Amino acid sequence: MKELVEVIAKSLVDSPDEVVVTEKEDGKTIVIELHVAASDMGKVIGKQGRIAKAIRSVVKAAASKGDKKVIVDII
Repeated sequence: MKELVEVIAKSLVDSPDEVVVTEKEDGKTIVIELHVAASDMGKVIGKQGRIAKAIRSVVKAAASKGDKKVIVDII
């Protein structure tokens, strides 16, 4: 999941080397934290949060094979 979020985020932003993705596993929950440059925050979130919602939807669909809940936090 971490790699999926990283690939999506790097394709959206202007400075892909500043994209950092961390993954924390807590029982049946996986929390993926996405850190981007302040200037790229709007590109990752999108108008009315549409891009962020789309990223979460793709990750949720990819995680549906497993038995775990995945949460994507954009920081």
